Amino acid sequence: MAVTSSSVGVFPDARRATGAGRLREVRDLPGPKGLPLLGNVLQIQLSKVHLVLERWAREHGPTFVFWMGRDPIAVFADPKVCDRILRDRPDGFTRSTKLRRIFAEFGADGVFAAEGAAWRQQRKLAVHALAQRHLRTQYDALALVAGRLKARWDRLAATGETIEITEEFKRFTVDSTTLIAFGYDINTIEQQGDVIQRKLELIFPMLSRRLFALVPWWRFVRLPIDHRTDRALADLADWLKPLVADARARLAADPARAETPANFLEAMVAARDDDGHPFTEEVLFANLLTMLVAGEDTTAYTLAWAVHELCDSPASVAALREEADAIVGASPYPADIDVANRLEVAGAVASETMRLRPVAPFMFLNALEETVVEDVRIPAGAKLAVLSRPAALDAAHFADPAAFNPQRWIEETTPHDMRVSIPFGSGPRICPGRALAQLEMKLVLAMLYRNFEVERVGPASDVVEDFSFTMMAKGLKVRLRPRAPASSL
Repeated sequence: MAVTSSSVGVFPDARRATGAGRLREVRDLPGPKGLPLLGNVLQIQLSKVHLVLERWAREHGPTFVFWMGRDPIAVFADPKVCDRILRDRPDGFTRSTKLRRIFAEFGADGVFAAEGAAWRQQRKLAVHALAQRHLRTQYDALALVAGRLKARWDRLAATGETIEITEEFKRFTVDSTTLIAFGYDINTIEQQGDVIQRKLELIFPMLSRRLFALVPWWRFVRLPIDHRTDRALADLADWLKPLVADARARLAADPARAETPANFLEAMVAARDDDGHPFTEEVLFANLLTMLVAGEDTTAYTLAWAVHELCDSPASVAALREEADAIVGASPYPADIDVANRLEVAGAVASETMRLRPVAPFMFLNALEETVVEDVRIPAGAKLAVLSRPAALDAAHFADPAAFNPQRWIEETTPHDMRVSIPFGSGPRICPGRALAQLEMKLVLAMLYRNFEVERVGPASDVVEDFSFTMMAKGLKVRLRPRAPASSL
């Protein structure tokens, strides 16, 4: 899946010099042939859209165009070009306007979808709440959730039943997110039945369907799946309202708390906009929902992909276990953040998984004003996409790029250009929760392989990449068995 790299990027003075030089127009770029009126829409299978885009990049080069109906979308896969585009946000490029409108219809246009001044203010609160310096005080919450998950897995391992491991990881990430960001212990790990994940799991697939729809059917006719999504969003809003009310009550009872809010929810409730007004209920809900959705799927899917890759890499499993046995000691999981931070192999497994299986393999954007990207004139309002994975699978940037080799992140290898692996994005809008996600992954991987044997049920070929706004490991099932204590091995 190698993609040839080029060295050209966004011209520094592009907005003033769009008439200089010989520029290509978006419509003249190479790309797949399409049909009149429809463009390439019939060639795109929603669950495989990332693979289709990556295939087109191999066939037509790192800069190409495809058409959604009559709309051309310029695609860039060269890592230097992608990095410059992402660093020119939010002033030069914004998230897809279509995506932002869909988020707004969901009532979820929080920090993820916000732009301009609204984004800057909401982003500041998210960054502060999820900053690495705060993880030390939040680690006890993560350890509590990890302990519950370990106890649940002990029971499942004793029965030998087949496990949908992605769903297990979602329980962990939802519980961690709500406890850390909202100060609320939802504890889905010890629940059975219709937990909150059943409502959350409707959101991303519907986002993906609407994003790639030529006709916005849901604005004219509501299908059964639209009604189910509406009910799920309403239920989530009803679930979040008491949390907001409780936060308001805590801040009213202790006004000094507003100066040092305990979590993201309290920070949002205490904050004021540029006019000195508190955020509206709609903005609060949008940001809380964003935290829930973004904190659940992305980390859980990466952990699932790590398990899948480790099932075919016994040497990596051995290294992971050796480290966990030596550093974690007699505890079933890292007892404190200092122990977790020493888990170099677990961190390398996460990094290598995100290089090979980025859960956000592309991003759609819009140009705010006319500019030039590479040697392509981009009109104001034009649609474009950046592909993040091709460069990470290019031998020019990583030795033996198709191989799962966590050791490459520990030992010096040539080539090893970690800058082209951007699972959290780059530039001003890099994911504010990346430090928390990395800590969660090290904690869970160490706990899982410290205590259990993990066997994939079925062949590796049963597990496929499935895209529904994020990319998951469809078909991954495992069976756990208790692992003998390290002292007896």
